Amino acid sequence: MLQTKDLKFAYNDENSFSFPDMNCEKGAHWLILGQSGCGKTTLLHLIGGLLKSESGSINVNGTDMSALSESKLDAFRGKNIGIIFQQSHLIKSLNVEENLMAAQYLSGEKQNSDKVKTILERLNLGAKLKAKPSKLSQGEQQRVAIARALVNSPQLILADEPTSSLDDINCTEVVNLLLEQSKESGATLIIVTHDGRLKSMFENKIELTKKY
Repeated sequence: MLQTKDLKFAYNDENSFSFPDMNCEKGAHWLILGQSGCGKTTLLHLIGGLLKSESGSINVNGTDMSALSESKLDAFRGKNIGIIFQQSHLIKSLNVEENLMAAQYLSGEKQNSDKVKTILERLNLGAKLKAKPSKLSQGEQQRVAIARALVNSPQLILADEPTSSLDDINCTEVVNLLLEQSKESGATLIIVTHDGRLKSMFENKIELTKKY
């Protein structure tokens, strides 16, 4: 479902990365571990098509990402990839429900308020349906961002430090939700994190170091 080969990326001469090859089967769950500065977020953004590699290839669900134009890449990502960023990036002028409905609209999916409500309830956010992002705690905003990434049932779920601002209880609930949702839709799940609490929950793990 996801294959990467010979990926390299550099921000400048002092900040460059060379990543190990990945071969993730459809429906597999992967944890990419590493401390700050090892390139975890960079790798996630390369896979999600938010950055373009200097060399190497990324194939998602049979599609060569590097062969897509910007407009086709945006459309492909909206339909096939759900990304959970470190920061929630919610639209401040919209309430929680509207943020998720906007994600459905922008991807070309039919807007489904029942699906939105179900996902929010499973993340203990049912009571926050009409709340604006400014009225939510940091942890609540992160859970809304997770719900937004899942609402279109993507085939590839990419999560960047999804549990960093969560306590132990919500950490477990969020990871279980990600695992459950990916299993239900047959999606491949990749989480990048430095959170050691997640190690025991994943069989497939890659540990990145500062340099290769």
